[in-house]
Amino acid sequence: MTAPTQSHRRRSRWIMIPIKLLVSFIALSLLMVAIYRFVPPPVTLTMLFDPNGITKDWTSLDDIDPDMARAAIAGEDGKFCSHHGFDVDAIAKAAIHNASGGRIRGGSTISQQTAKNVFLWQGGGFVRKGLEAWFTVLIEAMWGKRRIMEVYLNVAETGIGTYGVQAGAIRYFHHGAGKLSKAEAGRIAAVLPLPKKRAAVAPSGFTRRYGNTIAARIGVVQRDGLDSCLR
Repeated sequence: MTAPTQSHRRRSRWIMIPIKLLVSFIALSLLMVAIYRFVPPPVTLTMLFDPNGITKDWTSLDDIDPDMARAAIAGEDGKFCSHHGFDVDAIAKAAIHNASGGRIRGGSTISQQTAKNVFLWQGGGFVRKGLEAWFTVLIEAMWGKRRIMEVYLNVAETGIGTYGVQAGAIRYFHHGAGKLSKAEAGRIAAVLPLPKKRAAVAPSGFTRRYGNTIAARIGVVQRDGLDSCLR
């Protein structure tokens, strides 16, 4: 039997490098997702690169008014409890809308946004989108809906240098997220897509109208059981 040549061994080593990197990435990502299933993410890349500093206060989902989660569902992801991480219809509609020009519309679910906020960086690109899909699958499988919503409501940017609904509630309304009214929850949810450009205090124009619309939908979310996975 002919022994492997030096060039053959060199090619084998080069082939093994990307395989080892891939295996290491999968193992590390699984470990991180498993840890954050029980431990609050201490900081995110978005927070680290925020020149305005970080104001946050981790709060259990049990200590956040249920209307805040309902407002997030109403404003960001109406199928949160029924999809498995991706809303295919919303993604398709967003793609058609964006192709026609005008204001860019996203089709990301709360699960996708949570995966991006916790494990990745802001911005687009195929690489980041691919990683976002990978982490979305993992958190859906390993965390479940309550944990995804809990993490989302704690890491989402709710204002300039402000992260999580507890810090947002204190900043805007001077009380904790456990005492939010429907109107207040709607205003915070209206800020979530553009937290650096919108404010929940004395909102005007689109933010005010959108906040009022979300507040009105909170009752529909509860009535129709769109938050059933959180109860």
